[in-house]
Amino acid sequence: MYKDKEFQENVMRISTLLRAKEVAEILKVSRAMAYNLMLRGEIPTVRIGKCRRVRPEDLIKYIEENTIFLNNR
Repeated sequence: MYKDKEFQENVMRISTLLRAKEVAEILKVSRAMAYNLMLRGEIPTVRIGKCRRVRPEDLIKYIEENTIFLNNR
């Protein structure tokens, strides 16, 4: 589980709900990729009319659940 407190605090400082562009910047992927993750439900979203937004804690959870640790052999 990703427990870097500084990382979590930095994400929380970003506005309360994140746009696809902001999610993309944090994940270092394209806006289209971030939006596809949101549409597929891999990253939970909040719908506001036709807009989709991501809660910072949901993005942190997505990152934690998709972090792969490799054994150093």
